[in-house]
Amino acid sequence: MFFRTLLHSLLSRFGPRLGHYDVARTRFITLPTDQDILRHMNNGVYLSIMDIARFDMLHRTGIWAIFQAKGWYPVVVSETISFRKSLTLGQRFTVESRILGFDEKAVYVEQRFVRPVADADAGGAVEVYARGFIRGRFLKRTGGVVTIDELIDAVGAVPDDLTVPAWLLDWSADVAMPATRAAAPSIWE
Repeated sequence: MFFRTLLHSLLSRFGPRLGHYDVARTRFITLPTDQDILRHMNNGVYLSIMDIARFDMLHRTGIWAIFQAKGWYPVVVSETISFRKSLTLGQRFTVESRILGFDEKAVYVEQRFVRPVADADAGGAVEVYARGFIRGRFLKRTGGVVTIDELIDAVGAVPDDLTVPAWLLDWSADVAMPATRAAAPSIWE
């Protein structure tokens, strides 16, 4: 995964530029090291590839350069993924990444693993193999959290049509962990 991350970091510098809220498409191929004992891509690898695709999106939208200048960096607060079809060795696939919107503390991103539809009459259509969502925050290298207001001030206007689905907001509240300085004992109920 380290070498794949380096490769995509280099490729993203030369990829087509995108608007801050455009869909970013990052291409991959399923490698032998991605496989599990059932000969399909391991579920944990999907999450790592989602990280690479988000960094590609941040680079190509110019957001990464803004963060670097300000000393900010992203962290994933929570994530979920659902699977529809398996990716097997040597298959080419694309991860489509898009910022959905914000709540009072975090940004939400949807990511889809897609492949071309096998039907010759599909006309270039793609189908979803897996779909994931992340809730992310931004931290300051000097300490502290980047507020959504600071984020929007740095990145620019937010399109009016950005909406985080209600179920995703509910999910993020349901899976939230205590704050880093709060007690978090491991008690099984």
